[in-house]
Amino acid sequence: MRQVATSSKRTAWWSQVLTIAWLWWVYDAVSNLTRTRRERALINGRWILRFEHAAHFDVERALSGWTDKHRGIAVVVADFYDLAHLGVTFIALVALWWIAAPAYRRQRNVLVLINVVGFLVFLVLPVAPPRMLPGFVDVISQSHAIGSWHSGALGTVANEYAAMPSLHVAWAIWCAWALSTTCPFRWVRRACVAHVLLTSIAVLATANHYVLDVVAGASTFAVCKITIERLAPILWRRTGPPLCRNRLIRSH
Repeated sequence: MRQVATSSKRTAWWSQVLTIAWLWWVYDAVSNLTRTRRERALINGRWILRFEHAAHFDVERALSGWTDKHRGIAVVVADFYDLAHLGVTFIALVALWWIAAPAYRRQRNVLVLINVVGFLVFLVLPVAPPRMLPGFVDVISQSHAIGSWHSGALGTVANEYAAMPSLHVAWAIWCAWALSTTCPFRWVRRACVAHVLLTSIAVLATANHYVLDVVAGASTFAVCKITIERLAPILWRRTGPPLCRNRLIRSH
């Protein structure tokens, strides 16, 4: 008889900090390269908008215009757009690292791949957000919300031509997937669904993304999740399961 005890040893916290630092460095490098491609980004943005208009699902202009007319709603939506993106994802990462060590590494790898794919698309296909095109309102800047960085110092750090795909949406779906498959509480799953829906609305209502960006963000998550899940068995065959070194096997 063989008894197997699976270890729940957490990944070293400092390695996760290094991973975040590396991703930030890559993002900054891509941002520095794309700042000189404003005209191409504007052309791509106009092309997306024309395509959506021809397909009759260009709701960004009407939604952002309505949001701008309701100051209280505009402030809430703007703050949600700027703060929830990083805040919720960071909380989810820490929670998963703390309470779901066996699944954390795979979930983290999906998130890392989402960002790498997003950065590559930003580099190859710079896209200006709707707020940079005629007829749109920059809701975040106009509302002067807490996260109103467009006219401040942070505006020089962010990549403003990174509309496609929407990493806001991709991260939100990642949070929903990772938390809902780990946490048994129904209210957590409902909150995850609400977060995805609110994020999708916020990116459109602030004129920071197109409908196609939302679709691309969801597709990016799906492709990255499938890729990591397909690669896992291959890595297991070559190096053994990730937890194999932490297992205690006793034969009777």
